[in-house]
Amino acid sequence: MSAAYAVRAQEYADLFGSMDAVHDDDRALVERWAAGLTGRVVDAGCGPGHWTDFLARRGLDAEGVDLAEPFLARARAEYPGVPFRSAALADLGVPDGGLGGVLAWYSLIHSPPAEVDAVLAELARAVVPGGGLLLGFCRGPRVEPFDHAVTTAWFWPVDELAARVERAGFDVAETAERTDPGVRPHGAISARRRAAGPA
Repeated sequence: MSAAYAVRAQEYADLFGSMDAVHDDDRALVERWAAGLTGRVVDAGCGPGHWTDFLARRGLDAEGVDLAEPFLARARAEYPGVPFRSAALADLGVPDGGLGGVLAWYSLIHSPPAEVDAVLAELARAVVPGGGLLLGFCRGPRVEPFDHAVTTAWFWPVDELAARVERAGFDVAETAERTDPGVRPHGAISARRRAAGPA
């Protein structure tokens, strides 16, 4: 997947790699979520880095991680005051409970359903109890693959992905859905890490 994005990084970044391309509702949701966080926050699957910069500008200790080097190179050039490094969703390279939050905005969509629980477990491991998780994803009536411009991606029903988030050790605080003309239906899940282990 990282190789596929590397090939089309410039095209993707030109289309989606700025806050100008972000829906107002998404900006408001991320800002609301970020307002309750303390400590280090990772933008997992940061792409060209605009969300990482958005978080940093709100006073958070934000870091972007991605596996596509062209994205990381562009992010470092565009936002030189923000740290970016190579890391996978399933291995963020941080201590247990080392993060105040993780933003995974459309970065889980390429994880096959059989791998999503392991990714969510890694995010839960990395986030301190009380810390936040915010997911953005392509919403659909069932878990099923679709042809994405870069590589295969999956639709998720909000309720099903929320249940997996809960099983990983988070409490879902808010969900959002939106359908706009000309784009795939959108879903979002905001959650907080439980103090106890997974349910």
